[in-house]
Amino acid sequence: MIKMDVLSLIRRWHLREKMPIREISRRTKLSRNTITKYLVSGEVEPKYPERRSPSQLDPYTEQLRAMLCRNQSTPRKQKISVREMHVRLVAMGYPGSYNRVAAFARGWRRAEHERLLTASRKAFVPLVFAPGEAFQFDWSEDWVRVGGEKVKLQVAQFKLSHSRAFVLRAYWKQCHEMLFDAHNQAFALFGGVPRRGIYDNMKTAVDKVREGKRRDVNARFTAMVSHYLFAADFCNPASGWEKGQIEKNVQDSRRRVWNAVPQHFKCLDELNTWLEQRCKRLWQELRHPEQRRRTIAEVLQDELPTLMPVPVPFDGFIEQTKRVTPTCLVHVERNRYSVPASFAGRTVSVRLYPGRVVFVAEGQQIAEHVRCINRSHDAGRTLYDWRHYLSVVQRKPGALRNGAPFLELPDGFRTLQQQLLQRAGGDKEMVEILALVLRHDEQAVLTAVELALESGAANKQHILNLLSRLLGQAPPAPVDAPPALALQVEPVADMARYDHLRRTRHAS
Repeated sequence: MIKMDVLSLIRRWHLREKMPIREISRRTKLSRNTITKYLVSGEVEPKYPERRSPSQLDPYTEQLRAMLCRNQSTPRKQKISVREMHVRLVAMGYPGSYNRVAAFARGWRRAEHERLLTASRKAFVPLVFAPGEAFQFDWSEDWVRVGGEKVKLQVAQFKLSHSRAFVLRAYWKQCHEMLFDAHNQAFALFGGVPRRGIYDNMKTAVDKVREGKRRDVNARFTAMVSHYLFAADFCNPASGWEKGQIEKNVQDSRRRVWNAVPQHFKCLDELNTWLEQRCKRLWQELRHPEQRRRTIAEVLQDELPTLMPVPVPFDGFIEQTKRVTPTCLVHVERNRYSVPASFAGRTVSVRLYPGRVVFVAEGQQIAEHVRCINRSHDAGRTLYDWRHYLSVVQRKPGALRNGAPFLELPDGFRTLQQQLLQRAGGDKEMVEILALVLRHDEQAVLTAVELALESGAANKQHILNLLSRLLGQAPPAPVDAPPALALQVEPVADMARYDHLRRTRHAS
């Protein structure tokens, strides 16, 4: 086998300079037959003949290939190793080593991977959307430092298919209530509602995927769609190109948004405020992919008149039924929330929102708490409202001293409690003062308590007087007495009468 540069030289000497083969042979020290062979073949580069040495594995390749194919479609726990395949081939009569079997398996896997990649390279038809026609939605995951801790957040992403305006909003979890809130926020930010929404078959919307385009859609998701009056379209399974705009937006957002994110945020609301401002800024900066002379914000202004008006936000809660414990607590997602004591042992409805938990009974809201999202696997937290336990301590004042809900009293109430509990009957007096918040503004009662503490006369009567002054309560109106009760002799203010009485008393 000659080298590439030698073959090039031979062809140039003979074909361009018309040098005889004999002279070429003399110069290159190659035989004339060799030179003639390469010139006749017309090859411009030497080709090495494929060498294939017979292998002991050759008679068993079909059996090994069948085992690899079966293994690929077998559940993970039931797969067999390549070493086990070697053992089975030995039982069939294979005399070779394990290394040759392992090399064949590696080559088969590489070829299979390449085959799948080639099969996935398909052609697509570019899509065009009219103004106000559709939006696309998808979830993504990103890491951000919130509250001093690096956490993985679920990000709801919306994109208008015509103007390409996009919105990102972060949540702790992918839940129905998060999905509904994301729609409320996105439509408000866009300034309108498109006529169609394009989704994948996410569990927060689709309960079951049936044949063709038929879907069993979640009832609450259907209610949200009905509220906003748009139609929901779901892509075919494993067909991400049907909503390629939002798929690309998920990729672009990591470069355009998350790479520019600040070091940390105090809370999730602060992050979402920053995301909203960042998206609006990018609308002004980015060019429309089809209308290159215009920005996304300019195209969005043209699209706005074609969008449906935004109604009142959808009341996107998820409702559960729970029983209240004897300690007036309701267990929700490993956390515990207090409700008024009058509902102990009864069943109440729990409405879950992204940031709050609302408790409803007898058609009325009875309690509300900030929602605690427990991302660990511990026992969770207990969130008290001490007002819920006032009816209990009115009957059992002694429970006030060590009651867990009353550890969260405002500072003024706690200072007053420390003073009153040192007196006899202080428990009862403190309960009566706390019960004032059931009839009056809590801040006014707290101000009266603080003023009483400053004056050094921290007692119930003084606090009531101060509260009356703070509330500006007018004195009671005079009562008009009937004529039958009119005095015949009007009293006369005469201080000299007291001197007369004093002399009479001492004389006796």
